[in-house]
Amino acid sequence: MNPFPLRVLIVDDSRIFRGNIETALAGQPGVRVVGSVWSGEKALELAREQLPDFVTLDIQMPGLGGIATLKALRELAVERRHPLGVLLVSAHTRQGAAVTVEGLQEGAFDFLHKPDSPDPRANEATLRRQLLEKLELWRTSRQPAARRRTDPAPTPSPPVPAPPVQRGVCRYRAVLIGSSTGGPEALSELLPKFARQAPVPILLVQHLPADFASYFAQSLSRRVGASVVEAYDGQPAVAGRIYVAPGGSHLVLRASGTHLVCGLSDSPPENGCRPAADVLFRSAAAACGDRALAVVLTGMGQDGARGAVALRRAGARVLVQDQESSVVWGMPGTTVEMGAADEVLSLAQLGDTVRRLLGMGD
Repeated sequence: MNPFPLRVLIVDDSRIFRGNIETALAGQPGVRVVGSVWSGEKALELAREQLPDFVTLDIQMPGLGGIATLKALRELAVERRHPLGVLLVSAHTRQGAAVTVEGLQEGAFDFLHKPDSPDPRANEATLRRQLLEKLELWRTSRQPAARRRTDPAPTPSPPVPAPPVQRGVCRYRAVLIGSSTGGPEALSELLPKFARQAPVPILLVQHLPADFASYFAQSLSRRVGASVVEAYDGQPAVAGRIYVAPGGSHLVLRASGTHLVCGLSDSPPENGCRPAADVLFRSAAAACGDRALAVVLTGMGQDGARGAVALRRAGARVLVQDQESSVVWGMPGTTVEMGAADEVLSLAQLGDTVRRLLGMGD
């Protein structure tokens, strides 16, 4: 048995729901509930005495709200140099979706919706399954572990040195970004470094529930200081604008003469995702060839890796977030394993590298 169990703090203003989470965690090996409190104020009080490893946090509470509590908990964790995972718990409401997006951008690890079916037993089973999946994902992401492949990786062409870059001259036609778990926070740090004055359009696939996409675009626009919109079919892709894949549809890039156009596809999910970064990357390889610049950010799974192989074969350049700065090194790690990464960089380095490659200077 693990002598150092994962210490979990439950924060929710509903006594019943706190009890449901405690029941879901009861008897789990390597997990110990160190507190179950009803407010952000109580959560911070307990955390100052004994900072937990993992927090389930209701984001819609009276008093000190979920976002304020999240920020304070993360500040405390940074101050004490203690890894802390915060799992947001939200209701299936418009307000819940908007606040959840904000929480993910503020550094929450992930989220789950409170089950709300008419069957209490089904709700308990759903909660337990989702909670344990998220908890295990966070635990695994904190431990360096060998990742295994179940199918052979394709063999891409050898790495191609970056072409010389002259300030004010951009050889690329588009920037493509794929991200998942940890992506909203990473994007909030990355995009302000180049997006507003980018000389090319930026197309983004972030794995989120379908009803989150519009809130995500609005919130990202405020944080980045650039125009961020949900893409629609036939929409011209213009420089300095960020096009977010809408929930439930694949985003593709098409060439129309000398112009680029966004497209949407309802083809089947890939890697369990729709939208999928693989679909976007493949379309960009066809539309832009060696004039595409792709970035694979933190995320669970392997979406984007095979699309990055297609981009590399077309001569495009692929940048990948490194393991240390990623919340989950699934998508970027698989891209590296498949030999499709030209550069593996920290999140802090990625923004400056994209700026330089776009001819925007350092």
